[in-house]
Amino acid sequence: MLLAIAWSCRMERLSRTLIQLHLATRGYHVAADAPWRNLLTPTVRRDAYIRHLVKVYGFEAPLEAAFRYTPGLTSLIDLRARARSGLLAQDLIRLGLGPSRIAQLTQRFATFASTAEALGWMYVTERATLIHGTIRRHLLSRIPEVVHASAYLTAYDGVTGDRWSELGAALEAAVVSPVSKRLLVRSASQAFAALRTWFMDEPELSSLASTI
Repeated sequence: MLLAIAWSCRMERLSRTLIQLHLATRGYHVAADAPWRNLLTPTVRRDAYIRHLVKVYGFEAPLEAAFRYTPGLTSLIDLRARARSGLLAQDLIRLGLGPSRIAQLTQRFATFASTAEALGWMYVTERATLIHGTIRRHLLSRIPEVVHASAYLTAYDGVTGDRWSELGAALEAAVVSPVSKRLLVRSASQAFAALRTWFMDEPELSSLASTI
């Protein structure tokens, strides 16, 4: 995945802090990618895609709100350009979930006290964007109607390198001491653990059975 980040940045010099964060958390990466890679099966169905988007929405929508309220973060990184929860909602509506149903979806509350902490969590959610193209191509080959419900998966088309370069620059600006570096790694580790727990929790998924 580090090579994918380097390629997406069009071979620009990678942020040293970003590389260190990637290496420090590599033990979590396989588990974090598993829910996405579970969609890469020959028999993937529309309901599996819906269920996955529901889980992603519940994790990422509250994070976007928490990022906006993190002191100093907006001066380091363009949060509006990274906002994708609206695209998730749009895709779910096109797949048959009504706005009122989406408004009732369970979300994971989050709040951050520092930019280093917020950026650790942001790194975790950004990693998946590197395989969104692969996921979309596979889904389109199995579920053609996804072409009208993949705004989230195409959000970074053509700008992935810019987004990673910007994140690297924000990390360099925010993580300037051993203390902040430890906080960054600890926060990213906590985010990976929370993501795994979130996707293992099934009540929200079972409640969708009558909707899908």
